[in-house]
Amino acid sequence: MAIDLHTHSTASDGLFSPKDVARLAHEKGLTAVALTDHDTTAGLEEFMSAKYDGMENIPGVELSSRFFTREIHIVGLWVDYQNEEFQKFLLSQRVDRARRNEEIRLKLKYLGYKLTFEEEEFQGIDLANAGRPHFARALVRLYGFETPQKVFDELLGNGKPGYVPRRLAHPDAAIAAIKAAGGVSVWAHPTYREKNERHFIRKVIKRFAPLGLDAVEAYYSLFSANETAMMKEFAQIYKLECSGGSDFHGQEDCDIGIGRGGLRVPDELLEQLRSRIVKR
Repeated sequence: MAIDLHTHSTASDGLFSPKDVARLAHEKGLTAVALTDHDTTAGLEEFMSAKYDGMENIPGVELSSRFFTREIHIVGLWVDYQNEEFQKFLLSQRVDRARRNEEIRLKLKYLGYKLTFEEEEFQGIDLANAGRPHFARALVRLYGFETPQKVFDELLGNGKPGYVPRRLAHPDAAIAAIKAAGGVSVWAHPTYREKNERHFIRKVIKRFAPLGLDAVEAYYSLFSANETAMMKEFAQIYKLECSGGSDFHGQEDCDIGIGRGGLRVPDELLEQLRSRIVKR
């Protein structure tokens, strides 16, 4: 049996509603699925109400942070999304998202790509929860880009003409926010196949494991067998749990539960992760 502990819905930058994320997970035969939208828990009430026999719905979130020059994404699982301090942290994250979205819009206008937030891609979502994928989809529809990935490659990716950096919290603040909400913290997609990757991963884990990091994502849609093995090795060395997920957004090339076809996150990881839940 398999699980998926990293998915997104229309509450952030996914294409399916929270209830449809649960439905799709059930149709794939998953025994557990977590909804982990970016910097928001707006979809969790709907998601948690979409119950299916034999499948656990796990309330989650994905928080963006920065360590030196790299973005570090921390997934929180089993978060108490009604926790007041946790919601204050999320609000600060979303305020920065809204600031960044306006700056992206202005940059694109300067580059000759005029968009407004009235475009259909932004309808039904709080602008503070929107992100670059919404811009990418609009540019595909209006300006003839072949795919959203082409937009990222040419305009919105890191270092590209339309890119605007976020003012992100430090990873220890993201981990602390998840802990305050009684959750389990997971470093999401730790490897990007960059130079000195192994050294960087070791440095991050050594720094943040003592500060409350509970787990690393060892199973991920884009990981090779070698990358999964490396993350499992680090988890063992630093006494962390392993997690995993598809990072499903609704795109055709990455399906819930199976990623690009070969992903399988073993459900025996669930109880190991659950053992890390902070007593509320």
